[in-house]
Amino acid sequence: MSNADTAPTPEGSKQAEADTRALAVTNWPDLTAAAYERIEELFVSMALAPGSKLRTQDLQVKLGLGRTPVHQAVRRLAAGTLLQIQPRNGLRVPTIDLSRERRLVSVRRDLNRFVTEAAVGNLSANHRATLSFLKRRLIGERDRLTLDGFNEIDKALDILLLHASGEPFLESALRPLHAMARRIGYLHISQIGGRAGLERTINKHLDIIESVLHGDKAQACRTSDQLVDFGMSMIDELEETIDPALLDAEGSFRPTFGI
Repeated sequence: MSNADTAPTPEGSKQAEADTRALAVTNWPDLTAAAYERIEELFVSMALAPGSKLRTQDLQVKLGLGRTPVHQAVRRLAAGTLLQIQPRNGLRVPTIDLSRERRLVSVRRDLNRFVTEAAVGNLSANHRATLSFLKRRLIGERDRLTLDGFNEIDKALDILLLHASGEPFLESALRPLHAMARRIGYLHISQIGGRAGLERTINKHLDIIESVLHGDKAQACRTSDQLVDFGMSMIDELEETIDPALLDAEGSFRPTFGI
């Protein structure tokens, strides 16, 4: 494959990012969905710092959306434990509880394996086209892909596999689990793993995409398990080396690595 095939122009990269965002948020069918997706992104990137407190009005200003869609999105996020509603005291961003994250790994492993295997069996031509698009982005932009940019692709992949699985009832369980896993990944890569950690994460996701496109259910499940195992190793490293203030801190969060 030539460099021209794998290295998009700046204009092409911007369009690809816009296309991936559209995939990740399923085109924002309404303002409540838009609010949910944007708040989830702030949660994952730790722009909403773990343990910090805020008001619904703060989110309205940050998102530029009205009270009703933000309020409804907050209720949905709270149902998934991505926000905590404190009566008369506003909202609180959940702290990063590494013990809880460790317990949830086994739940995510089983659900991811089920979804991945089902997706392989139900993959449509449109699903294949989208997977191939995500694969091209990961390969073509890997040298300059930011952590936020990667998370957009990761979210798009998660949603695509959920849709392809044909089991929509799983979304309410897996969407919060995936968001929590991405927050762990964001903390680890920005504070410990750096560019090398992001590269390893990209490779794990490419392995999943390849196995799904090849229609190999057994290999797809193995690669899914390997990604979850990689996430567990991140939790182990965070437990051993991270500054506890980053797990439960009010105020702004600043990555160590510029990725």
